[in-house]
Amino acid sequence: MFLTITTTGTPERPATDLGYLLHKHPDRAQAFSTSYGTAHVLYPEAEAGRCTAALLLEVDAVALVRRGKGKGRGGAPDAALAQYVNDRPYAASSLLAVALSSVFSSAMKGVCNARPQLPGQARPLRVEVPALPARGGPDLVRKLFEPLGWTVTAEPVPLDTEFPAWGDSRYVRLVLESDTLTLAEALRHLYVLLPVLDDAKHYWVAPDEVDKLLRVGEGWLPGHPEQRLITSRYLSRRWSLTRQATERLELVRLAETDDSEVEEIDNAVEAETESEEKPTPLAVRRREAIVTALRQSGAARVLDLGCGQGQLVQTLLKDPAFTEIVGVDVSMRALTIASRRLKLDRMGERQASRVQLFQGSLAYTDVRLKGYDAAVLSEVIEHLDLPRLPALEYAVFGSARPRTVLVTTPNVEYNVRWESLPAGHVRHGDHRFEWTRAQFRAWAGAVAERHGYGVAFEPVGPDDPEVGPPTQMAVFTLTTTKEAKAA
Repeated sequence: MFLTITTTGTPERPATDLGYLLHKHPDRAQAFSTSYGTAHVLYPEAEAGRCTAALLLEVDAVALVRRGKGKGRGGAPDAALAQYVNDRPYAASSLLAVALSSVFSSAMKGVCNARPQLPGQARPLRVEVPALPARGGPDLVRKLFEPLGWTVTAEPVPLDTEFPAWGDSRYVRLVLESDTLTLAEALRHLYVLLPVLDDAKHYWVAPDEVDKLLRVGEGWLPGHPEQRLITSRYLSRRWSLTRQATERLELVRLAETDDSEVEEIDNAVEAETESEEKPTPLAVRRREAIVTALRQSGAARVLDLGCGQGQLVQTLLKDPAFTEIVGVDVSMRALTIASRRLKLDRMGERQASRVQLFQGSLAYTDVRLKGYDAAVLSEVIEHLDLPRLPALEYAVFGSARPRTVLVTTPNVEYNVRWESLPAGHVRHGDHRFEWTRAQFRAWAGAVAERHGYGVAFEPVGPDDPEVGPPTQMAVFTLTTTKEAKAA
């Protein structure tokens, strides 16, 4: 994965000022460690008249697979043969964008303590990207970059030069040229638009990506003619985040039109709508239902199995009735995010003694899970292939055997009520199945019978008289000991 930035200069304004702007000395080749490989910075040429800085990203394909699978979670979205054989090490993508922001962070912010006057100066710039995935083709590349002041050359890369009849690939060789932009502006354009053209991200898009997009897009994104497409693709088409970003960008546009501050416009909108009652998100209702069921069971020591990013753990920590809370997940990335969410490194000693996070797979028995009052499987089972459910069943109900087990899962019958969900689609791309109420009750009843539990069912969310609630919850209560059941 390769990118070059070239500038020209004069004896009065030498091109080697690029080294000051990038905070990388032209006489040195430097290497920087990233989450997915090594980024190298070097200067193929460095003269007063012309200077080129090159960023070479060596992607560790094994690390890419280990840190996550599937689109948006570290895997290659177009892996045709195997997850190790794909275009990620070669084609510019969000991996390169993240490397740009990491290696050239000060340059992207427009900071240069050694030469403070340089960042604000426009200079001749030429950016070359040999292989850029462009979903939308050269026309879309031009639509994205030309309104920002770039002269764009986007040459389609043929599938095979030996067989021209096969046509062009979805990749282009990109050359951008401008005399009117600063280096910081150029880097911010690349940071956003490279993954937009690829239309895929190697990491999970969290809500903080909205703030990141607005921060990096300040000054150019609110008025861009392709703002909606950029916003949607950058946020991996997550409609809730896209809507939030679009609304905030519209506030910026209105503020610029009225020559006022965004806060003034934003406050006016809030004053008009503050009396409107906003619906409680389903995720919040789900956590409320779980906490209520746990309190009714009298549980003090609770397992959150498949804890994800730690939202439920965070909620449980607010209630002193839960004296020990353990979050378990197979994903180290999710556990890292959970740790940050909970601020474990800054938590007081007494509070920290109540919570722990550890990695584990629910497909295997684990002695660490034994002895707890309750276990929660919130929106977990639908992420497993059906043949693996018996292994989870035994690990939780047969081996760990908490007194209470709460299981929530989507009710597929309710999907017709989601206007944004196409017919026949599951709610999340990683869901392996979604059950009707009858299917869920049949599974839960059989599990309870096999392992000595009683089971009751509760709706979560609005209980539609025709299709039921959006989420269904089973409350398992241990009725027999393992020894009594064996006898």
